[in-house]
Parts: sequence; structure tokens; C-alpha cells
Amino acid sequence: MTEWMPLYKELEQYGNSDYYPYHMPGHKRRQLGDVPERILKTDITEIDGFDNLHQAEGILREAQDSANMLYGAEETFYLVNGSTAGILSAISAALPESGHLLITRGCHKSVYHAAYLRKLKLSYLYLKNVKGFGFSEAVTAEQVQEALRRESDIEAVLIVSPTYEGRIADVKKIAEIVHEKGIPLIVDEAHGAHLGFAEGFAPGACMAGADIVIHSVHKTLPAMTQTALLHVNGTRVDRDRLKRFLRIYQTSSPSYVLMASISDAMEFLKRDGKRYFADFRDRYLRMLDRLGVCKVLQVVAAEDISGGRQDIGKLVIGAGNRRDISGQWLYDQLRERYHLQCEMAAGRYCLAMFTVADSSEAYERMEQALLCIDEELSAESGAENVGSGDHLMSGIPDKITLPEVRYPFSAAWDLPWKRERLGDAVGCAVGEFVNLYPPGVPILVPGEVLTQEIYEQILEYLTQKLNLQGLIQEEGEYYIRILRQ
Repeated sequence: MTEWMPLYKELEQYGNSDYYPYHMPGHKRRQLGDVPERILKTDITEIDGFDNLHQAEGILREAQDSANMLYGAEETFYLVNGSTAGILSAISAALPESGHLLITRGCHKSVYHAAYLRKLKLSYLYLKNVKGFGFSEAVTAEQVQEALRRESDIEAVLIVSPTYEGRIADVKKIAEIVHEKGIPLIVDEAHGAHLGFAEGFAPGACMAGADIVIHSVHKTLPAMTQTALLHVNGTRVDRDRLKRFLRIYQTSSPSYVLMASISDAMEFLKRDGKRYFADFRDRYLRMLDRLGVCKVLQVVAAEDISGGRQDIGKLVIGAGNRRDISGQWLYDQLRERYHLQCEMAAGRYCLAMFTVADSSEAYERMEQALLCIDEELSAESGAENVGSGDHLMSGIPDKITLPEVRYPFSAAWDLPWKRERLGDAVGCAVGEFVNLYPPGVPILVPGEVLTQEIYEQILEYLTQKLNLQGLIQEEGEYYIRILRQ
């Protein structure tokens, strides 16, 4: 194969050829079950002409080089185990075992898993909330600077931008602060693979100076689930070490179907991205403008988008001034009455995701449904004003004392534990995560102490029937794992 073509075209051409597969996978490109034969014909293993992801020198090397040029990175790696494999590899490569990592408290669970595997010391950045909604703002440069000033032995920083709800950090300024200490910045940009591709979108973290950036291609681009990218810049992270951990955390049998899906998404960006994203932006802002007439429901303002604080496409729908409705109620209304399946529900809001792949139908149906729900709510009597809604925070509220760390997390998860009634566990160190999900911000991390204040906050969450993970319910009682003293 002397002339390179996109991976998916090469696979299709090979699948239609007369080469007989005396190799894995076992379906031999024949439809014996229900999976369409067209998919099976492109599902191969590492054979001549198709390179090897863990030592890419041919078609996969060219595909990855095409991606790094699109994003402005020095080197890019395809990920077929999702962003999880990228985060595990990035952290493991950036710090020595038992190193000190600064993270945002509400980062993805794979960050905690990397800390556990590498026995890292963790320090946290606690984020403020967006007024009126109760979800976290993006981390600020000032917060990072203060943390680095307070703890001089921090060896790397990991931030999340955009957040699950679309809040965007000033990555450029944060990178400058982190690099002044000579340490690397890792950006979990899983929800931002689309950033920087058209006017009106925030720039991507690669262009802003981050050392390692992880993208979930499948979250916001037209690609299959489990596809992701890892980009690396500069010399603050040893690339041979990074490649070693990519080989450790990724499968040794990478799916060519998934890699072809990444290649396809990159080709789309290169060929049509600018035009499609401009149309996406116009449609989304037009919908926000029309939803501005809502009297009860709230959406994140368009000014936050133009100001670079909010990502285009993350429609956060708040319960506004109604104390008697929740994010779950909104989620259920949209799903059951209008057949609109949102991404998730939280205490006072639900989240609908829009991408470049949405047609005009997506905007019209959501707009009509929300206007109808808002009209019904505003017509009802007795609506109560609840102010900002900040008491329903995603994580530990400002009024709660931050947890005391009795044992380091990396050690605590392996310590002996026992089950205890929640009310009797006050003052004890917990042996499991307690998360308010979504978005999964830990209220308690293994090794931290359940204080009276945090216990009361947990009871409030349970009263509100929010999805609290990490507790065990039996016969009307709640139990929690605590470390044996």
C-alpha cells in the first residue's frame, strides 16, 4: 500500500478483497450471529499493511500524525480504551511512584485510580459553584497559583476543562503558572475534543500550552464509544515512559473498527469541520435566545459562551424558582412526555448535550418541549422562590469543613474495613468513596473522616433522593464502610 488513504477506507478495501483470513478474530469476517457483515469485514487484527498501534510506523502512524496536526500537538496517540487509558498513562508517566499530584476534587474516577495504582499523594482544588444551578465552576488560575504556593512539593497538576456541565478554564494562564514551577500540566479535556475548530468556540488546551491533553473523541465528535486521543507537547513528560504506560493500560488487541472511527472523525474535522461547527454554533445560540422567554426554567446564559466561560452544546436546564421540582423531574418529563433522552439529572438541573451531528430536529424538539413545560409551570399557583439553589451543590458545600485526612488515600483503600451504621460512623475514617452522582464529585475519599457536618449533609442529600453512591441500604438503614481502628 504505497499511497496512504484514511484507515476506514483501507479496511473496507481489504474486507472486500480475496485475501482469506487465517488469523484472528474468530468470526473470519463472516456473519454467523446478528452483527452486520459490513462491520465484521473491517474488524481485523495486526496484519501486514495495517501497522501496530503500540509501535506505529505505517498507516496508524500517519493517522496519528494527521490528528496532531489538527490539534496543534507535537505528538498524538490513538486510544481505544477511552480517555480512562489516557488519564492513567498520563499521570503514571508524569510523576514518580509516591509523587505529589494537585487535582480538582471533582475529576474523573480514573484520576483516583491512577493515584491508587502509583501510590500518589493527592492535594485538591475545591471549586466554587455557578449561581442558580449548583454545579461547579471551572478551576481558576488564582486557585492553582495559591495551591502551588502553599505546597511547594507538588510535582504535576491535573485540571478538568471543559467540565461535565461545560465550564471552561483559562488553560493558557494556568499553564504559565504551572510551568513557572517547571512541572507538567495535564488537562482532562475529554468533553472538549471539538474546541478550537471554528470561530466562537474556546481554544483547545493543546494550543493553550498544556503538556498532556486527553480527548474523548466519542463525547462531542461523530465517533464511536470508547474512542479517544492523547496529545503530548514539550519535554516535561518523558515520552518513552508515556509510551510504556500506554502499552500497559491499553489492550494489546486494539480494535481496528474503533481506530477507523477515530480516523473518520479526524477526516471530518479536516474536510468539513469549520462549516459544520459554524452552523452548530448558530443553531445553538438561536435556541438559547428563544429559550430566554422562559419564566421558570433557567439555562446557562449565552453571555457565558461569548465570554469563554461556557462551552457551546452543554444545555444545562435549571429548575429556576420552583422549590417543588428537581433535575430528575425535568429529566423524566423530557424523556417520558417528549421522548427526549438527556445526558443526566442532578439536584436542581438536568443536562442535554448537543453536538455537530445534531439536525434541526434536535433544536426544534427541545425548544418546544422546554417552552411547553415552562408555560405549564408558570401557570401553576404557589411557585416558591429558592434563590440561587446553592444549597444543592455538587460536592461538599462551602459551609462544610473540608474532610480531615486520617490515612493517605493510596493506602486507605487497602486497609481492613468493617460495615457500620451511618449514624454510628461519625468520627471514623471511611474505607470507600461516597459520591454524589452525577457528576461524581467525592464527598468523602477513602481515608477521610466522616464529620458530624458531612453526616448531616449526607442526610440532606438522602432526603432529596439524590443519587448517592458508596452507601449500603438494608431494611431502611444506611451503612458505610469504615476503616478498622
